[in-house]
Amino acid sequence: QVQLVESGGGVVQQGESLRLSCTASGIIFALYTMGWYRQAAGKQRELVARIGSSGYKSYEDSVKGRFTISRDNAKKTVYLQMNSLIPEDTAVYYCNTQDSYWGQGTQVTVSS
Repeated sequence: QVQLVESGGGVVQQGESLRLSCTASGIIFALYTMGWYRQAAGKQRELVARIGSSGYKSYEDSVKGRFTISRDNAKKTVYLQMNSLIPEDTAVYYCNTQDSYWGQGTQVTVSS
């Protein structure tokens, strides 16, 4: 079955960086769009960034210029490099593929 395992979350100060990783199994990784979503306490889950099988990338407006999504098909891993973090980025971050499969999430907390 499809499994997505995220890692890399943590507690950082405003302005610092984190890199999230999501490793997939059970799919032909290179064929699928991969996405990063986040859900802050009391809010709906929202799309943060997405990368297609061709490498095409898209970002939610508030993270443009600060976050970078990338993928390594050989490692079946998608990354989210997050720079210049702000408290509003605090959330649980989830990896997704095919709009159906989700990882367990990794907590990112940014303190001011």
